[in-house]
Amino acid sequence: MSSEFPEARRYKRLASNIFGVLMLALALLVTAETLLRKLFSISLGGVDELAGYSITIGAPLAFAVCLIDRSHIRINLLYIFMRPRLKAWMDCLSVFAIGLVAIFLFAFAVKTVMDTQTYQSLAQTPWATPLIYPQSLWLIAVSVFVLPAVLLPLRAMLMLSRGQHAALSSQFGPDTPQDELKAELEDLKRR
Repeated sequence: MSSEFPEARRYKRLASNIFGVLMLALALLVTAETLLRKLFSISLGGVDELAGYSITIGAPLAFAVCLIDRSHIRINLLYIFMRPRLKAWMDCLSVFAIGLVAIFLFAFAVKTVMDTQTYQSLAQTPWATPLIYPQSLWLIAVSVFVLPAVLLPLRAMLMLSRGQHAALSSQFGPDTPQDELKAELEDLKRR
């Protein structure tokens, strides 16, 4: 799907890069913490707290990448035997369901951030971090996921209403075993 939408490819690359930087920084921090503890019996303190924040912020970014790239898990045992029209309906339903989950997650994140602001909540950690900061970043990351999760179902429903079943399945359906084999062979050639 991302190959058909240049904007989606750029969006995916940006989310991937932010996720990668977050995880790389976390890995370096955990490595430093581990080495300091083992070699000098010194702890930076709070690395576990930062790890939790990093993963919480990184997860919705990864969700967005998976959605745009169609790399989420699907079980297509029955799908391959369906007629094109039914496949199109199932593809539309699947992307719509992901959109609903994203909207629910966004609503939950908004409510959480609002409650945190109201109660001036602090983390129950030695740092006593005001939770509004990491939760606001989490809300931004969830927004990064919810944007394509809302726009893609609209596109799928438009294609379905126009009777573009083959195109809809091509852009939103799972890869066929032949597509997966072709991708693996191309990846093997590149290596």
